Amino acid sequence: MTETVRLTGRGRRRFRTGHPWIYADDLTGPRPGRGALVALEGPDGERLGWGLHSADSKIAVRAVSREEAEPDEAFWARRLDEAVALRACAGLLDPRGACRLLHGDADGFPGLVVDRYAGVLVLQSGAQASEELVPLAASGLPSRLADHVEVAAVVERSDASVRRLEDLPPRVGVLAGELPERVEVVEGDVAWTVDVLGGHKTGAYLDQRDNRARVAAECAGASVLDAFCYDGLFGLRAARAGAREVLCVDQSRDAGERLAAAAERNGVADRVRFERANATKALRELATAGRRFDVAVVDPPAFARNRRELPGAERGYRELARRALALVDEGGLLVMASCSHAVTPSAFVEILGRAAAEAGRRVFLEHLAGAGVDHPALLTLPESAYLKCAFLRVGGRA
Repeated sequence: MTETVRLTGRGRRRFRTGHPWIYADDLTGPRPGRGALVALEGPDGERLGWGLHSADSKIAVRAVSREEAEPDEAFWARRLDEAVALRACAGLLDPRGACRLLHGDADGFPGLVVDRYAGVLVLQSGAQASEELVPLAASGLPSRLADHVEVAAVVERSDASVRRLEDLPPRVGVLAGELPERVEVVEGDVAWTVDVLGGHKTGAYLDQRDNRARVAAECAGASVLDAFCYDGLFGLRAARAGAREVLCVDQSRDAGERLAAAAERNGVADRVRFERANATKALRELATAGRRFDVAVVDPPAFARNRRELPGAERGYRELARRALALVDEGGLLVMASCSHAVTPSAFVEILGRAAAEAGRRVFLEHLAGAGVDHPALLTLPESAYLKCAFLRVGGRA
């Protein structure tokens, strides 16, 4: 029997804007169980569409369809086909490469992320709404990729902290196939190893791929700083592009070991140095020591998970940018990123402008980028356009 949830008038108005999230305050009447597929009704009983329900989240329903027909097996098969076709058209299914295959709500799979590292798929479920989608994606994606890459293993990395908000336990393990002893992928001309069971997120940060290529194009003969570097892909790509020296800074010992191995593997170990340190403090210490760089990349973790944390995030980004500006030579490039979806692109640019004023530097915005096409930004879901990457040309004193 189909379960139904009824929206308030405000909920119906929000739903009709195209936004897929329906909050608990916008529902009225009885609520179904965890992770149920539910029919959506307006306050007058009219059928609006279908969604996946979460009983313990403020986001109570994530819409999946605005059609009258109930989503069935063929419906989800079409969604998988569309997602794979998008990555194929973008040229992102090279057997040795890496890309995101499913980007949650933006690809029509609420709460579910699937990343591909060569022949290994890594799935991450972050909501009750996506729990039932895990086996569907795990079984359906390998055959759809067969013309491009042979899938050796399917791994689950459902261990993100957001699961606690949905009253979900962590799950990590191999769902299918046999995980290779080493998962190696190639990005541009850099080969690197991914820790799919223990690394950040699903093992790496794929959303900055295009921005790493743009930075690398600036780095021939340059001195480069890669702060909050994790596995150091900005730095490694800079070194392969001809940077004369690269300093990578991060707190993760494991990431530093992978970075060192990758630098050796790619023939740039003599020009890449890793410093295990708190990157925020390191920026100050480098400035005090009089260090200067031609290119500096500052890519910190998210500072704001919601709007309540915005004031602290704004202070944090402004302070990081101000410190980084003290390290960039006149005419150099500062690349500053934010993955906090609550910080809008315009707000981020404003924060950087205030930092430039505080630093007393003339700073020009050359380019404001987002994530790659495999992390699609749904126009009716602003939260899916979470990444901001500002390319700033740093002039002299203001």
